[in-house]
Amino acid sequence: MKKNIETANFEDTGYCYTLSLISGKYKPIILYCLMEYEPVRFNQMRRYLKNVADKTLSQNLKELETDNLIIRHEYPQIPPKVEYSLTERGHSLVLVLDKLCEWGNENRTTPF
Repeated sequence: MKKNIETANFEDTGYCYTLSLISGKYKPIILYCLMEYEPVRFNQMRRYLKNVADKTLSQNLKELETDNLIIRHEYPQIPPKVEYSLTERGHSLVLVLDKLCEWGNENRTTPF
């Protein structure tokens, strides 16, 4: 059965939903960082991302937390300590991101 593009709606696809969760410059990198190094503190994440503004990083972390992809662990101490790690849902998405990494390693033209 041939699909009809005239009646199709990209916004109804799982692909669109997944992209909405990881869209932006930093979200995939944050998820990758947590996949490799969790738990990660805010300043460690900022150094990992290099030139990201605190406000931008904070906003992205809040959005990922709202989407239940990461969890924020706050420890009641002085100075305050906050760590980020992946939720179970975040770990399931990392499987997809890991495939992107594999593809990139297999298809990049210049080695790092």
